[in-house]
Amino acid sequence: MYSLSPETDADTPEVEALLDLCFAPGRTALSSYRLREGVAPVRELCLTLRAGTSDGDGSAGVLLAAIRYWPVRVAGQKVLLLGPVAVHPTAQGEGLGGLLMRESLSLAAAMGWQRVMLVGDAPYYSRFGFSRLEGVEMPPPTNPDRVLGLELEPGAWVDLRGTVTRETAAANACPSGA
Repeated sequence: MYSLSPETDADTPEVEALLDLCFAPGRTALSSYRLREGVAPVRELCLTLRAGTSDGDGSAGVLLAAIRYWPVRVAGQKVLLLGPVAVHPTAQGEGLGGLLMRESLSLAAAMGWQRVMLVGDAPYYSRFGFSRLEGVEMPPPTNPDRVLGLELEPGAWVDLRGTVTRETAAANACPSGA
């Protein structure tokens, strides 16, 4: 049994420890992390997945997976930057990452977000509808073959080109025109 819930401030140290476990030590030097600096995540889409509860006393179970989203811009248009998504090594292969992806993307669409992007493995993320974005550039060093996008609204990526830039204002909800 799993418990899926929004990430809270109390979860943050545990989520950061999971990210440290799952990713290389230099993860915070990546361009996607630079785009997140000083910007609030889209909290409603940052989810944690835990293994039930411990001893039925209502306390949180073991953190198995987490996903986060951040607002960025491309050519002045709001875009969701997905990531990181992490699954504890002992729970990998159980479909937990896919569960987080599907649930959070459904929530993003319901909130009115039009488009999502990430930097990642096309063979994995294509199963969720992501494909390579042509003409959308992440700050270096980023392999352009790993810059992927998904339309939550048909045509949302059509003719949208440019460099991905940091959001300048907190964006915890999807404003009109996102």
